[in-house]
Amino acid sequence: MNNGNFEKSEDIIAGRNPVAESLKSGRAIERLLVSKGEMSGTAKVIISMAKERGIPIKEVDYKKLDFICQGANHQGIVAIAAVKEYVSVDDILCSAEDKGEDPFIIILDNIEDPHNLGAIIRTAECAGAHGVIIPKRRAAGLTYSVGKASAGAYEYMPVARVTNIPDVIDKLKEMGLWIYGADMNGETYCSCGLKGSAALVIGSEGKGLRKLVKEKCDVILSLPLLGKINSLNASVAAGILMYEFTRQRLNIKAK
Repeated sequence: MNNGNFEKSEDIIAGRNPVAESLKSGRAIERLLVSKGEMSGTAKVIISMAKERGIPIKEVDYKKLDFICQGANHQGIVAIAAVKEYVSVDDILCSAEDKGEDPFIIILDNIEDPHNLGAIIRTAECAGAHGVIIPKRRAAGLTYSVGKASAGAYEYMPVARVTNIPDVIDKLKEMGLWIYGADMNGETYCSCGLKGSAALVIGSEGKGLRKLVKEKCDVILSLPLLGKINSLNASVAAGILMYEFTRQRLNIKAK
């Protein structure tokens, strides 16, 4: 199957009974797609189950479900499954503690492109980050497309999915992490000390960091832009910044 973000049939759970059983089993579900008008009977029960688990629900046109399912009998209900179970933020912090390392966490503020998310996960794994935090809504999740773009790194990189990014930032600050945001108007990244317990926040592809998220950051880091284009791809910027953290944490000096 190749339908935009829906690249493989294993992502798709079609039909009321299969979706209901997947929800009962606790399988990681990215989102629930419901045909407009399908809000009664068993559909209502399935929607209620999804809400209890905090799974995003979206009403779509029936024909879109036909297109996604390529002829499968979806009965107006389709679930998009995750390729891996999510962890908690505490799990990520415990991972750092178990390794005897200061936590280094990547927070993504509404990254929507699955290829960007996959690339960031891949770089985070290579750079020694302890985990990635993403929001539940208005952002890419751990779909097949993301797994493919990460070149398998998602198998080794813990990913937590949370309801509220600003609340998570507050929690991490209470636990002693310094929060660094990436934005155009900030301190040059290589002039800042980046050692110790830290989280790096990367904003969305089009809008960057949301205002509240930016306000909660302790330091804003910027990359010098010397050409005519005034921004970098989110995954490229994330990669450059992650490796500056890694360089400083490993005490690597330029020769």
